[in-house]
Amino acid sequence: MHSPRTRVQRRPVHGVLLLDKPLGLSSNQALQKAKWLLRADKAGHTGTLDPLATGVLPLCFGAATKFSQLHLDADKSYDTVVRLGVTTSTADAEGQVLEQRGVDCSLAQVAQVLERFKGPIRQVPPMYSALKKDGKALYEYAREGQTIEREAREVVIYNLELLDAELQGDTPFVRLRVRCSKGTYIRTLGEDIGQALGCGGHLSLLRRTATGPFAAADCVSLAQLEAWSEDQRMAAVRAVDCLLPGHVPVTLDADNAGRFLSGLRRRGPWPDTEQVAVYGEQPRALLGSAHVKAGELIPGRLLSPLEIQQILEHTPSHQDPLAAAA
Repeated sequence: MHSPRTRVQRRPVHGVLLLDKPLGLSSNQALQKAKWLLRADKAGHTGTLDPLATGVLPLCFGAATKFSQLHLDADKSYDTVVRLGVTTSTADAEGQVLEQRGVDCSLAQVAQVLERFKGPIRQVPPMYSALKKDGKALYEYAREGQTIEREAREVVIYNLELLDAELQGDTPFVRLRVRCSKGTYIRTLGEDIGQALGCGGHLSLLRRTATGPFAAADCVSLAQLEAWSEDQRMAAVRAVDCLLPGHVPVTLDADNAGRFLSGLRRRGPWPDTEQVAVYGEQPRALLGSAHVKAGELIPGRLLSPLEIQQILEHTPSHQDPLAAAA
């Protein structure tokens, strides 16, 4: 008989954990594992990584989930290996082999082809993706053997660097470093590069090395989390406002902070700004996001008074939470 599972006592956790997602786990599986280790009661991630991909996966807990959408727009960087000569149904190593062709190209030809993929390009999203059609993910249609018409989308490849190549032998490949805009499918990029070289190809390795301001060197692994004490795990959770690096900070006194948290606009000597991070003055605490137009601070996503209190209670040398926010 199976022994009964120990019930985890959940708790409020607010902040961001930068996870180095391991090979073989979906983004949601990695999220649920980290959530369990932190005993967090609310969590989400900022965009998925395929099971065959590793690397930077910011996980948002509690109040940080309110700003996760902002990070979906961040630029991304990847290291990837395109296996040349073999086309698969999923454009990666998980799919069924559709076609095998000989590889007959030079390094000079590879360099020429890569130049064509730099800058703004148009991509047709792959069928094996989480994009939805009529409320159903494309990969669900694909698993049923259906192909759905998809419109090409414009993305931007800011940098495409050839790191290594082997164009002969049993497993020809090119190893690339890519920096790209949101919405770029690296599987599609690899497949398109293979087609442009006349031999086809698919991804055999994909590692996200950066997303927005977060790099792989900043991340922790699930193995580290498992080995650490609870205090060490919590120390790895970054403050919620790490998701707002490009936001202009505005600080409000207690009276204006309370009104702002009620959703009221505040007037002040601020220049027009699209992205503002708003803080309370005493004690200093993130209240939410906003924008300024014609001297008005207009609330965006707001933390609740309870969330602010919980964050302050777990911040060293915290003071009483905003009385005006209660």
